[in-house]
Amino acid sequence: MIENRDQGATTDERDLALECVEAGIAAGHPRRVIRETVSLEGSETPNESRAGDEAAGDTLRVADATYDLGRYDELVVLGGGNAAAHVAAALESILGDRIGGGIVVADDPADTDRVAVLEGDHPVPSERGVESARELLAAADAADERTLVLAAITGGGSALVPAPAGDVSLEDLQSTTGALLESGADIHEINAVRKHCSALKGGQLARRAAPATVVSLLLSDVVGNDPSVIASGPTVPDESTFADAVAVLERYAIDVPDPVADRLERGATGGVPETPTADDPAFETVSTHVVADGMTVLEAARDVAAERGYEPLVLSSRIRGEAREAATTHVAVAEEVLATSTPISPPAVLLSGGETTVTVTGDGTGGPNQEFATSAALDLVDGGSVEGSVTVAAVDTDGIDGATDVAGALVDETTVEDREAARAALRDNDVSPYLAERNGLIRTGPTGTNLNDLRVVVVEGDSSDGD
Repeated sequence: MIENRDQGATTDERDLALECVEAGIAAGHPRRVIRETVSLEGSETPNESRAGDEAAGDTLRVADATYDLGRYDELVVLGGGNAAAHVAAALESILGDRIGGGIVVADDPADTDRVAVLEGDHPVPSERGVESARELLAAADAADERTLVLAAITGGGSALVPAPAGDVSLEDLQSTTGALLESGADIHEINAVRKHCSALKGGQLARRAAPATVVSLLLSDVVGNDPSVIASGPTVPDESTFADAVAVLERYAIDVPDPVADRLERGATGGVPETPTADDPAFETVSTHVVADGMTVLEAARDVAAERGYEPLVLSSRIRGEAREAATTHVAVAEEVLATSTPISPPAVLLSGGETTVTVTGDGTGGPNQEFATSAALDLVDGGSVEGSVTVAAVDTDGIDGATDVAGALVDETTVEDREAARAALRDNDVSPYLAERNGLIRTGPTGTNLNDLRVVVVEGDSSDGD
């Protein structure tokens, strides 16, 4: 999975950190997740579309809920996100020719027979994403009360399926998205703006599919698993408002194109209809299932650490805030482990998930996980003198950290030799070249998984080799 693993695994601690990363990403892959949460039950009939697949049944089970397939004339798969194509492929492997068609929009393709995989772009929306969104909305419009829609919704859907509304153009969305991503706003704030510039987000896909039965399968890439935030909540009620979106722009002093500002201001004064809330009739036939999240990844990484003889500790699946500040806290906990065996004794592996942000002031190349790792490496040489070693890996589980083509970074106390060079890289938001020169980047390519960030901190006592 990690393309440059041999280059990075130069010590036992580095090898363990990368093994934890690989296990976490693999555990969150849609093929594995869907197989564990979706099944067919009831009377058995041959699955003619896929030789060797398990026999089909009359009842679809998703987690603890069941759906009688006999009630529907058609079953389709609709959705979008980085991992949406892999969700569609996994559903096909279970449902076979029960699936009558569908459309998902993704930037990481997968082989499918019955569901069309259309292209979009992430993290900045593109023209092909706009065209794909139009086709997705047309497919939703074609659904009726005898249609069962399986909605494959994963992280990245906000950018991949843009669907600009009203007078807002793609260029307006691109400019607004870029400004939001660089502002330091969190994902809830970013999506409050994006929902109100879209014809699909904030429950509007469900409204277009009504009165069909919509079963949403969500793979969460947001802290707290709020369904209305995952891919900007296209199939769930939206409690954010135009006024909330305006407040975000004011809070972060974000300058957006006039059509965006005009739409949000008109909406805040009642000139544009709000996104649908929980009392909208569209949601009477909608059910929502979060089938995987950041804890899915952390539990797999924890198991690997334990198998290797390390004491694992999950700090939190909800880490957020500035990446470099979060890094300082993680290093401080690792130093405490070495100094006082609190909260656990070394050898240990500290794990965390969530989503940190970067307030961009420079014009360099990087991402939150690369900034986390660079800041951690600097803290390791600037911090207190404790005996032992600390190795830090930080990745975005989709394999794309920020707007770069790397997943994240791997560092230890040997990474930073010139403190000023590290500080300059952070100051200029230009950590990718800095890490590349030190063989610190982790490259996976698109992983098919998108369950937020994974951070692994391997803490090795001075007298232990970790075996």
